[in-house]
Amino acid sequence: MDSSTRRRATRQKLYEAAVTLIAEQGFSATTVDEIAERAGVAKGTVYYNFASKTVLFEELLRHGVGLLTASLRTAAEETAARGGSRVDALDAMIRAGLLFIDRYPAFTQLYVAELWRTNRAWQDTLLVVRQEAVAVVEEVLREAVETGELSPEVDIPLTAAALVGMVLVAALDWQSFQRERSIDEVHGALSLLLQGRVSGRGAGLGPSCA
Repeated sequence: MDSSTRRRATRQKLYEAAVTLIAEQGFSATTVDEIAERAGVAKGTVYYNFASKTVLFEELLRHGVGLLTASLRTAAEETAARGGSRVDALDAMIRAGLLFIDRYPAFTQLYVAELWRTNRAWQDTLLVVRQEAVAVVEEVLREAVETGELSPEVDIPLTAAALVGMVLVAALDWQSFQRERSIDEVHGALSLLLQGRVSGRGAGLGPSCA
């Protein structure tokens, strides 16, 4: 294993330790000593990789949201490669988001909690990475409007944010209070919302749904 591979592995261990501890007890209450102990490394290793606990947290946000963004983009690209519609791509992105949250529940809890705070040193970083994730959804929505799959009246930035927020909140509720449900059930319920079929009228998200 070369040095760059070792460093990536070490940083991954530190991310996992930090996100678990901070989700459990908060940022302020979590110490670098605890992060090092949970990761199974020396305290100096933390500072070798990150200048401070705040920098570690900023990089954790970049890393975690980067994984989410990549999973959303992959879902959209794979749907397009299969010849699916843009609405199909949005549906696949919902499932990809649920799979991500199921795999990284502690990070998701942390990320959602931080979205509500405005006095953190990493607020600018959070805004940047949040926009990167939402932008992937915006791109598919924009294409759907341009091709006539969705109404031109769709507010793309707000709708993209609403879809991402829907997945985050629904998945956290699932993780916390409805664990007996399968991911297929949760995805199915959100798919109905996406396609506008909850009312039972089958209006869908096509050009006619003004």
